[in-house]
Amino acid sequence: MSEQEKQQAPRTDAPEARPVGEETARAETETAAERQPPTRAEEAWETLAAERDDYKDRYLRLAAEYDNYRKRTRRERDALHAEVRAGTVEKFLPVYDNLERALAQPTEDEAYRRGVELTMKGLADALAGLGVSATEALGKPFDPALHDAVAHISDDSGEKNLVVEVLQTGFVMGDRVVRHSMVKVKN
Repeated sequence: MSEQEKQQAPRTDAPEARPVGEETARAETETAAERQPPTRAEEAWETLAAERDDYKDRYLRLAAEYDNYRKRTRRERDALHAEVRAGTVEKFLPVYDNLERALAQPTEDEAYRRGVELTMKGLADALAGLGVSATEALGKPFDPALHDAVAHISDDSGEKNLVVEVLQTGFVMGDRVVRHSMVKVKN
């Protein structure tokens, strides 16, 4: 073969054509990484990257734990606050009952009656300010979540399981029952 033919003929021993641009860099890096073991700098870099990822993971977990702790303590504080309010209100309910009985008694002294009515109104307003309200029971269907049946009356007329008499007023604070109503129920 002449010199010219050798130059024009395709070379079988020539290296493969290399990709251009980004692919070239990646191909060179891959082949270099395959050929040479990692250097100390690369090992240090990998170690630092692993430490960074570990610290980031720890930080995120700690932040999540703190957020959960904050939410849990807020719920516990709110529950404790509601418990204390309900306990305090419960202490005043016998006073409410006594004022209710005093108003039910006939009296000829109008000043006395007016004083008891004003005291009862003041206590009712204070309870309402705390979010406490009396449960309506008379003439309503018996509800064991709100009422405590202490007596049953047998009566075949009308609806059954109706409250016919309220012996002691019940109270609720929001959706929490502070005291159940003591009632007589028609069977």
